[in-house]
Parts: sequence; C-alpha cells; structure tokens
Amino acid sequence: MRFALILGVIGKILRIYSIAFIPPLALAAFNAYYGITPDYSAVMPFAVAAGATLLCGHLLNLASEKDQNFRRSEALGVVAGTWLVLTVFTAIPYVMFGMSNIDAFFESMSGLTTTGATILNNFNQTQSFFLWRSMSQWFGGLGVIALFVVILPQLGVAGRQIMFAESSDATTDVVSPSVRKSARNLWLLYVLLTGLEILLLIFVGNMEIFDSICHGLTTMSAGGFSPNPHSIAGYASPTIEWILISFMIISGMSFPLLYVGLRRRPLAVVKDGEFRFYLGTMLFAALGVALVLSGGVPNLESVRTGLFQSASLISSTGFASVDYTAAPWTDSARMFLIIAMLVGGCAGSAAGGPKAIRNLLSLKYMWSELTRTLHPRGVLPLRHRGKVIPNNAMRSILNLVLCYACTYIVVALLLVLLGSNFVTAFSASLACVGNIGPGFESVGPMGNFAEIGSASKIVLSIGMWMGRLELVTILALLHPDVLRHLRWRGKFNRS
Repeated sequence: MRFALILGVIGKILRIYSIAFIPPLALAAFNAYYGITPDYSAVMPFAVAAGATLLCGHLLNLASEKDQNFRRSEALGVVAGTWLVLTVFTAIPYVMFGMSNIDAFFESMSGLTTTGATILNNFNQTQSFFLWRSMSQWFGGLGVIALFVVILPQLGVAGRQIMFAESSDATTDVVSPSVRKSARNLWLLYVLLTGLEILLLIFVGNMEIFDSICHGLTTMSAGGFSPNPHSIAGYASPTIEWILISFMIISGMSFPLLYVGLRRRPLAVVKDGEFRFYLGTMLFAALGVALVLSGGVPNLESVRTGLFQSASLISSTGFASVDYTAAPWTDSARMFLIIAMLVGGCAGSAAGGPKAIRNLLSLKYMWSELTRTLHPRGVLPLRHRGKVIPNNAMRSILNLVLCYACTYIVVALLLVLLGSNFVTAFSASLACVGNIGPGFESVGPMGNFAEIGSASKIVLSIGMWMGRLELVTILALLHPDVLRHLRWRGKFNRS
C-alpha cells in the first residue's frame, strides 16, 4: 500500500472540499452586513477553515504518485483516510467557535458520518454555525467519495476502485455501467429530494426557511442534527412530523433501487425483498410502540409517535418527536425501538448500521440451517431478488454482522471501564457504531454526549468512523498482509 498515492488523492479531494466552506461564510457575511449579527466575527472560522483546507490539499497533492493503478487496499485506504482527514478540517470552525479540540472532532465526526450524536448544549450559536453543522451531514449522507468519483476522473484519478470501497457488497443494482454517471445520477436524485423536502417544510409545514433548510439537509442524509435543542419536539407540529416521516423512510431506502423505480420500473421497489423487510420491520416497531403507549387500541397520536420514532431510528436519522427515555414510555416501548435500531436501513442508502439486507439474509441463512438439520440431504440455496446467494457472499455478510456485534460489545465495555453506566454505555455504543445518534438515559434524545469523558468521546468517535465505513474497511487495513507491504512509493504489483 503506497502512502504517496493515497495522500495525493486525499489532497485532490481536500482542494475541492475547501469550496464547501463558502455557503456558511457567505451567510455569516450577509448576517453581519444587514445587522442580524453584531459583527463579522462569524466569518473568520470559515475563512480560516477554507484557506487551511485548500493549502493542505495542495501540499498533499504534491505527493501524488504517477502510477494511478489502485490496489484494493489502496482504495480502502483512500476511503478511510478521506473520512478521517475531512473530519479534522470540518472541525476547524467548531474550534474557532469555542469548542475544545476533542469536542470539535467528536461533533465533526458525528456530522460527516451522519450519526447525529452531539456534544452541543449551547444552542445560542450563529446561523452559519448551524448551517455548517447541517451541511457536514448532507455531504456525508450519500458518501463523500460517491460525489468525488464524478470529479476525480477529470483530475486523472481512477474512480471505480474507490466506488467499490465505498459501496456495500449487498447492493447489486447498477444504475449505469459508468461509475461516474452512476454517482452523478444518485447525487441528482439526492439533491432533488432534499429540495422537495425543504419546499414542503416551508409551504406545507410552515417551518421557518432557515430551519427548513437545515432539516432538509439532515433528513435526506439520515443525519439528525437540528438547530432546535429539543429536536423535532421543539416545533410541536404534527404536519412537520408527517413530512419528516415520509422523507426519513426514503432516506433509509436504497438510492439505486429508488432511482430505477422512478425512472423505469415503479414496481421494482415494492417487489424488492430488502425494502419489504425494512418497511415491515419499521411498521412492526411502530405498531408495537403505538399499542404500548395507548394501552390498547392505538389513537392517531400514538400511531404518529410510533411511526416517527421507528422511522427515525431504523433509518438512523435520530430525530426525536418525544423524549422516549421518560414516562409514559416504558421498557416495552423502547424494546421496539431497539429492534428498529438493530435492523437499520437498506444497502445503498444514507442510513448507517449493518443494513437490512444483511439482517434479512442472516435470518434466511439461520432458517436454512435449521431446515438442513431436518433434511440433511436437501438442496437449500439462499435466494435474493431471484438469484442464488454465493457461499462467499454469504460468508462475507455473516462476517460483517459478527464484526458489528463484536464492535458494539467492545466499545460498550470500554465505555463502562471509562466510567459510564451499563445502559448509557451500551446504548451509546449502539447509537454511535450504528451511526444512529441518540441512545438512552443521559445520551437520550433530549440529552447529549457533553458530559462523558474525553477518552469516551475518542472511543465513540472511532466507533462512528468505523461504523460509517462498515467496519471491514478499517479492519482490513489492519491486516498483516497490508501492514507488511506499507511503503511511500513503488510500482504497482500483486504483493
């Protein structure tokens, strides 16, 4: 694995990413010019961040390797390194707004990984601060890499290997044989859906324009950051909740499948086994919550609450319309939310977690093995979308599900050792590794992660990073076969 090649690509990405600081910078200047804020102090954090990102991107680009043939480990290195480096530069404005370095890194990682876990307990910040916070999630929603494979080929950098490293193995629908065109199509869909949601929030939900923009950016990205300290509960609007329910469900769907459904085959979405499993699990959790909250026959309010929280957690968005850690919520109601959190959204979506397809195929595999116990000579192939799942693919899926389970436990145990109580530790682990956002107790939907220790924040930041890259990306880079062949430069070979 050649560091020069990886750093060169990251440098190109950083130079492009420096443009992202312009909208909050312009908003800060606009507000200062028209007297909305007392001075131009809010401009400086974004100006410094843009300059530093551009400069460092240029310096890293000087390390570019002439040989642009990527090995798989190098493609994984570009993806993992890009997320980590972008997190550092995304955190610069937070530091200049007064956050500590660790808090800024945590908030930045939570944003880019679309986790939505926050350390923010002071919401008396400028609009530019909250816009940047929402934008970071929007960029992370469909994957920073998916955006840049549209641009990098123009810079002489191959895109297909990077797209492989970012894409889920479970996503088999190909929107276009061209990776560059596929990424462009998916981002166009992403932008249009974001714009549609913003317009609905403004004109139907009667939400303020700025708040609508922030929530549009953080809903389609399955992120969950809100400029309101009480999340969606702070707006007390059933109409807003219904709009967000619809778009949270969409954010957890497979974007390639949604694109195919909108363009050519509308029934492809409802016929898809993963989507039915995803939607069925969400409805099951919503109904369970509604039954528990109503104590019998569900009413409209309990149904809406159940649907909102189930859609929020299964899609890993993390918005909250109520405080589900307080009465009248019981452990029985929260159990249904945990089921939604464990299943997750569809592969190829903005959602985090192990993904619905892997859970579905793992259940099918378990049922197949139970049936094989009764019929040892039977031929019992696993099928999905009418195709037989190869053994190596099934092995990969089971490996990743096991990796998620082990990572949840390891992170939770580390948090317990660092001083968190059992419920807080395990819910924080599930929320951060699964890129969901809120947990239970002190890190619940109306709480935050500000009071946990610095060491715990670092552990959770690493957990968010690994979870967003589906664990295997990071773990594979730590494999001895990769570590033995680390070098600065070198010719492409099979070693």
